[in-house]
Amino acid sequence: MTPIRVMPVAVLSVCVAAGAARAEAEKPKQEEMQKVEIKGSAAKYDARRDDTASKTVVNAEEIQKYGDTSVNDVLKRLPGITVGGAAGRGGGEIRMRGLGVGYTQILINGERAPAGFSIDSLAPDVIERIEVLRAASAEFSTQSIAGTINIVLKKALKAAQRELKLSQAKGSKSSSSPSMSLQMSDKQDRTSYSFGANAWHFRYDRMTPTWETGADADGAPDYARASSWQDKGKGDGFNLSPRINWMLEGGDTLTSQTFFNWNRFASNSHGRTETAFGDGPDYDRSDNSYSNHSAFGRTDLNWVHKLEEGAKFDLKAAVSEARNTADSLQLAGNRGLPATLLRTVTSASTEQGFSTQGKYSTPYTFDDKDAAEHALSMGWDAGVTQRDDTRVQRDADLPGSSPINSDEGFTAKVTRLALYGQDEWNITPRWSVYTGLRWEGLDTRADGDSIDPVQNRSSVFSPLLQTLVKLPNKKDQIRFALTRTYKAPSTAALIPRKFTSTNNSPTEPDRRGNPNLKPELALGLDASFEHYWGDGGLLSASASVRRIENYTHQGLFYEDQRWFSTAINDGRAETRGIELEAKFPARVLVDHAPNLDLRASVSRNWSRVDSVPGPDNRLDQQVPLSATLGIDYKTPDGQMSTGSNFSFRNGGLARLSGTQGGYTSVRRDLDVYALWKLDPQNNLRVAVSNLLAQDYTTESLYNDSHGSINRMTVASGEAQLRVTVETRF
Repeated sequence: MTPIRVMPVAVLSVCVAAGAARAEAEKPKQEEMQKVEIKGSAAKYDARRDDTASKTVVNAEEIQKYGDTSVNDVLKRLPGITVGGAAGRGGGEIRMRGLGVGYTQILINGERAPAGFSIDSLAPDVIERIEVLRAASAEFSTQSIAGTINIVLKKALKAAQRELKLSQAKGSKSSSSPSMSLQMSDKQDRTSYSFGANAWHFRYDRMTPTWETGADADGAPDYARASSWQDKGKGDGFNLSPRINWMLEGGDTLTSQTFFNWNRFASNSHGRTETAFGDGPDYDRSDNSYSNHSAFGRTDLNWVHKLEEGAKFDLKAAVSEARNTADSLQLAGNRGLPATLLRTVTSASTEQGFSTQGKYSTPYTFDDKDAAEHALSMGWDAGVTQRDDTRVQRDADLPGSSPINSDEGFTAKVTRLALYGQDEWNITPRWSVYTGLRWEGLDTRADGDSIDPVQNRSSVFSPLLQTLVKLPNKKDQIRFALTRTYKAPSTAALIPRKFTSTNNSPTEPDRRGNPNLKPELALGLDASFEHYWGDGGLLSASASVRRIENYTHQGLFYEDQRWFSTAINDGRAETRGIELEAKFPARVLVDHAPNLDLRASVSRNWSRVDSVPGPDNRLDQQVPLSATLGIDYKTPDGQMSTGSNFSFRNGGLARLSGTQGGYTSVRRDLDVYALWKLDPQNNLRVAVSNLLAQDYTTESLYNDSHGSINRMTVASGEAQLRVTVETRF
C-alpha cells in the first residue's frame, strides 16, 4: 500500500475507517479478510524501507542488548558510526562518515543539547529509539554535514509496566561501575505516564605514558623525554525522565516531558617527566586535583491539535537550564627544586534557554482524478540561549615563578530562527520524492571584561531533495539525495579568551577563540541501492560526496614567546565515502538453520583539504576505514539469547596543516553478551565489553624549518565484565 510508505499512521487510520464503512455491506467472510489485510500491512511497515527520506531506526531492544551504561557504547556498534578515543574511557567523538566534532549533529528529542552536556552521560535505559539520518531533512536543523543522530527518550506506554535493573561492572584494571535503573509506566482513562530514573557510580585508576622526541633542522635528535601520568578518579550521576500524556476532547493530545541530569567528578593526578638527553620541559613534575559538578534540566510541553481531513497542528515549547562548576589546583616544579608553579583555576557557567517549534501538516491531492498523494508540512524552530561564563586563574608569586593571572569571564546570547517547508510526494506506487526548503539564521553576541565585544551573524538557505525508486521485483530499491548543509562555529570557538598550557610548545599550545569564524557550507550528494529478501534480510551499498566551503581547522601561531592555537577558515575540502551493509537471519540462506541473526558492515572514507599539502591531508583526522561484524542467537523456546559484536576502526597518519600532523592507532572492540529469562518477571544479563583490551596510541607531530617534534601517548585498554539483574513487578 503506497500511502503507508509516506504517512503510515494517518493513512492507516483512513484505511481502517474505510474498511469499517464497507463492513456492513459485505459478507462476514469478506469482512474478516479485509481486517487481516490491514493489520498485515501495518505490521510490515519499516521506516528504513518505506520512508522517502532515508532513516535508520534502532529500537529499544537493540539499544539494551549488551546492558550498556553509556550511549557511546551503543553507537559504536551501528553501521557507519565510529566513536573516537580509547575504549572504556568515555567522552569520545561521535562520528558519521568518519568526520569529527560539529560535522555530525547529535539531537535529543529533535533538539541540540546545551554546551558542556556529555551525551556519554545519557543512560541507554531512558532511550526509546535512535534515529540515524544520513541525508538532511528540513524538519531538523541542517547543521549536519556528515548526518544526524536523533536520540528519542522513552514515552508513556499503554500498559502498566514496572522494571528495575541492578548492574555491577568490574574492569580488568581495578575500575568499577555499579548502576541502577527504574522504569515505570501506566495508564488511567485518558491519562498515561512514564517515569525513568538511572543512577551510577564509577571509579578508575590508570597510568598513561607519553614519549616526546625532538630533532634539529638537519634531522639530528636534540632531546628525548619520557613522562608518566597517573590518574585516579571517581564520579556519580543520575538521570530523571518523567513524562505525562493527556488525551483531550476531539482527539487532541497534550504531553509534558522533563529530563534532568546531574553529575559530579573528582580526580587526583601526578605527572613525572624524565629527560634522557637535551633540554627538559618547563616543569618535570606536576601534582593536580580537579573537581566538577554539572546539572542539566529541560522540560517541554507539546500540544497536537487534529484538524479536518487528516491535517494537524503540532506546537511545542521548552525551557532549559544548565549549570557547571569546576575547580582545579596544580603544583609543579623542576629538577627536584622547590615548586615554582602553584595555580588555581575556578570556573562556573550557567546556560538558560527557551525554544519553540511549530508544524502544520496535511495530506493533499491536487484534484480528485490525481491519485498521487502529498504529505505537506511547514513550520518554524526558534530559540534563545543566554550563557554566563567565568574563569579565574591565579598563580602564586613563588620564587623563580612567572605568574600568569587572568579573569576570563563573558556573557553570551545566541538567538536562532529557522523556517521550513517540505513535501513527501507519492508520484506512483513505486516512485516517491521528498523536497524541502529550510532557512536558518544564527546571531551570537558576547561581551566580557577581558575580551572585545563579539557579534557574529550568519544564515544558511538549504534546499533538499530525496527520492526513492522501488524496482518492479519488489525486492530492490534505489535512493538519491541532494542536500545543502552547514557547520556553525560553536559559541566557545567564537569567544577570544585564552586557556594557557603548563608546558607550552607546538604540541601543547595555549588555546584562543576566533570571533570572525564563518560557517562551513557543504553541497552533498548521496546514492544507495538496497536489496530486501526473506524475513529481515538486507543488502545495501551506498556512496556519498560532500564539497565543503570555508573549511575550519585549528591554526597554530607563535606570539609573545608562546604558542597558541585558534580555529580559522581555510579554503575548501572534499569528502567521499562508500558503505556496504548486510544483515539477515541464517534461515534465509539455509532451511532449518539455527535461530541466528547475522550482520556486517564496512565503510571506506576519503577526503582532501585543498590548503594542506598532501599526502594524508584528511579532513578533521577522518577515520578512513571502519567495520562491524555481529551475530546473535536465540534458543527455540526464547529463554536464552547470546551474541557478540566486533568493531574495527582504522587510524593512520593525517596532515592538519603544512607544519602539523597527527597519528591514531587502529582500534578493535570485541563485545559479548548473554541473557537468561529466568521466569516471566526476572532476567539475568552478563556482558563483557572491550574483551581484547587493546591499548590506544595517538601522536602529535610538528615540523618546520627549525626542526621537528613527535609526542606519542598510549592509553591502556581495559576489559570490563558487567552483570545485570532485571526484574518486572
